[in-house]
Amino acid sequence: MNKRLWLLAMAGVTAWTLSGCAAVSAPPSIADTLASTPELSTLSQLVKQAGLADTLNGEGPFTLFAPSNEAFKAVPAKTLEALGKDPAALKAVLSYHVAPTRLPAASITNGKVTSLESSPLTTSRAGEFVTIEDALVTRADIVARNGIVHIVDRVLMPPKR
Repeated sequence: MNKRLWLLAMAGVTAWTLSGCAAVSAPPSIADTLASTPELSTLSQLVKQAGLADTLNGEGPFTLFAPSNEAFKAVPAKTLEALGKDPAALKAVLSYHVAPTRLPAASITNGKVTSLESSPLTTSRAGEFVTIEDALVTRADIVARNGIVHIVDRVLMPPKR
C-alpha cells in the first residue's frame, strides 16, 4: 500500500473512531443516577414517592447530598413512617438535601448554601473531608448530566418553621 493510500485509510479510521466517541451518551440525570446506584436505592424510592424525580431529571444544575441506605437505617422508623404518609413533608426533607447549583467537592468551602427547600445548609471542608450540616460526604463527585451527587452518611432534617 502506498503512503498516500495508507494516510487516507488512517484518516477514515480516525474519523470513524471519533464519530463513535461523539455518539457516547451523556451521563444520566441525578434521578437516573440514584436509580442505578445500589447504595442509594432507599433514596431513589423516596424521591419517586415525594414527586421529586421530575425535578432531579430536569435541567439543573443541582448538587444532591444523597443519604445512603445506611443513613436511612439510622432514622427512627416512626419518623420514616410519618414522612411516608405526608408527601409534602417528605418532599421538604428530600429537597433540603439538594442545592440548586453545581458544587464539586473541591469547590465546597466553609460557608452556607441555600437548599432547594429554601433553608441554608452549612458546608465545611478540611482537606479531603467535606461535611454538609452534620453529615460527612463518604463518596464525592458522582457526575450526572444535570449536576453532582455526593453520598452522605446522614439524613438531614430541615429546620422547623
